[in-house]
Amino acid sequence: MQSAANFPLIRNLTPLGSSSKVQLVNLKQHRKAHHLHCLRSEGREEFENSSQEKLGVSSVIKEDKPKDIWNLFREAQQNILYLNKQRLAAVEELEKLKNEKDELLERLNQLEEESQIVIKKDKSSLLWELLLRIDSMVINGMIGIEEASSMRQLVREHEGNISEFPLDVLQQGDAQVLAELRGFPNKGKRNGLHVIHICTEMDPLVSVGPLASYITGLSCALQGKGYVVEVILPKYSTLDLDEVEGLREIEADVYSYFNGQLHANRIWNGVVSGIGVTLIQPLYYGSMFSRDKVYGYPDDVDRFAYFSRASLDYIAKSGKQPDVLHIHNWQTAIVGPLFWDVFVNQGLEGTRILLTYQGFDSKCLVPPEKLELCGLDPASLHRADRLQDNTNPQVVNILKGGIVYSNKVVIISSSPSEGRTLHYKSIPGLQPTLAVHKEKLFFAPFGLDNSRWDPSIDVYLPENYSNEDLRGKSICKVELQRQLGLVEDASTTIVGCIFSEISDVDFERLKSLVRSTEKNDVQFVIMIMNEDEMIIKELEKTQDETEGGNLKVVTGSSEAVSHLIYAGADIMLCLNFFQDPLLQVPLKALKYGTAPIELNPQTGHVGTHEREATTANFINSLFGRMSLGQALDLIKEDQNLWELKITEAMKKDLCCDVHISAYTSIKSL
Repeated sequence: MQSAANFPLIRNLTPLGSSSKVQLVNLKQHRKAHHLHCLRSEGREEFENSSQEKLGVSSVIKEDKPKDIWNLFREAQQNILYLNKQRLAAVEELEKLKNEKDELLERLNQLEEESQIVIKKDKSSLLWELLLRIDSMVINGMIGIEEASSMRQLVREHEGNISEFPLDVLQQGDAQVLAELRGFPNKGKRNGLHVIHICTEMDPLVSVGPLASYITGLSCALQGKGYVVEVILPKYSTLDLDEVEGLREIEADVYSYFNGQLHANRIWNGVVSGIGVTLIQPLYYGSMFSRDKVYGYPDDVDRFAYFSRASLDYIAKSGKQPDVLHIHNWQTAIVGPLFWDVFVNQGLEGTRILLTYQGFDSKCLVPPEKLELCGLDPASLHRADRLQDNTNPQVVNILKGGIVYSNKVVIISSSPSEGRTLHYKSIPGLQPTLAVHKEKLFFAPFGLDNSRWDPSIDVYLPENYSNEDLRGKSICKVELQRQLGLVEDASTTIVGCIFSEISDVDFERLKSLVRSTEKNDVQFVIMIMNEDEMIIKELEKTQDETEGGNLKVVTGSSEAVSHLIYAGADIMLCLNFFQDPLLQVPLKALKYGTAPIELNPQTGHVGTHEREATTANFINSLFGRMSLGQALDLIKEDQNLWELKITEAMKKDLCCDVHISAYTSIKSL
């Protein structure tokens, strides 16, 4: 290490005026101090430079800061404007969606209304609305008879896809309906004849006697089998028009001949119970059907002769070509001679006439001159082989004319006395005519009102059933047992009896049958509608004596109870198959899956014609005129065979079947 002596000495010279003293300083220390001074100088310089740089950035920031704030403000404004635009677009979209929602709801409501229309209007109703609109088009001159005929054929043959026809078009004018029909698809086919009833009653529009329910019941049954059926009626002022669906007036009038002149008629179309209905309203003779009653006026012959002629004029004018014109009783029997003498060559060459009559007390006997009113020639018709009355040759018999000029005749009983003597030889005043025309005759049971007597829709039953599903019948049986206080057991056989008249009932035999089945687990339910105190007391005594309480006697005429008896019973005892046609016990029993067994079986029948015993023949073909004991044995020994017979019986509509036979035989002529 060097010593301090070796370091050079530096003389510290001070300026003039200072101390003249010389200070010696160590060189090493001087260098160190110089170095520190330099460092301080450099540090100060760096600090100053750094401070100056910082001051420069700060000043730049101070200068750019207002610009950045403005840019942010502008950007915020742009964002706000963008968001406003987006908000407005969203509001517009929401409004659009709201409008679409409202439109969708409106459409849904419309579809719901249309669906209700479809529910209310079955295929038959839609079919008839179209067919009747075609009539309107012809009468208004929009289409010719030939095109109308082809169009009707198209609609009738394609009922299977009739629901494809747009309902909204039906609410429009004939032109729109016509355009749609011309483009209607050609699919599917419908079998069956076209039948037009020309009649004076139809349930529920106008009902006086049995004709009304007969027309509706038969028409519905035939349409169910593939027939096309329509009804023409007078437009009575008393009609219940609320029962008519889609009632509309045809704009053009139809003219018909009466009393030497042509007279205008207003035509109304609609649908009742799925059946097309046409109402004819005379304009000049407006008072004919603007009355309190349907029948019972001195000019009834004139009124119904006018209606019969107007019906045929309407059919010819509208271009209809039915297979069968079905006329009823004397009121429209004059259609027969009118058709063959005046109308057959007006496009109706393929049409045939069927007459049904239900009452023999009124034949409508009038002077021959009355025939001139509707355009017939009295001289040619006032003959023994035509309309001349068999008893009084000075008058003509309108009902006889219907028989002579019809291709087939169906005779229907409408009272107990007629039911017992259902044979042409027993009909006063008409025996010679019916004997000559006996090959035309068909005898039919008085048909059921299917709206009231059908287990599949019967409102009085706790559970509905049909021939395809019999389970509801057991439920009805148990409910009948519960209501009458019988032991509730669906496997127990119930024998029902419903009597309206008791004069022909063999009560001793009935009591004997009850006693003979006491040990066979059989329950009896007897309903007496005729309040004969002596008979009721006697039966109630038998009821008390019956072992196990298996006999119940019901008095009165409760419809609910009678329906439940038909449904709950397995067997129905009847007087015989030809008595009491008004009560119609055998027919109702068959309809409800209950076997009718005769209480007083008879050998043979008062009639000899093979078509007279339709009901009895069918029952006998199924049950072989078996006794009550034989029926009970079959139920016990072969339940499957019994149910097979029951379901076969339920499928039958004997009244309808007779008419189908008559219609079919007509077309083969």
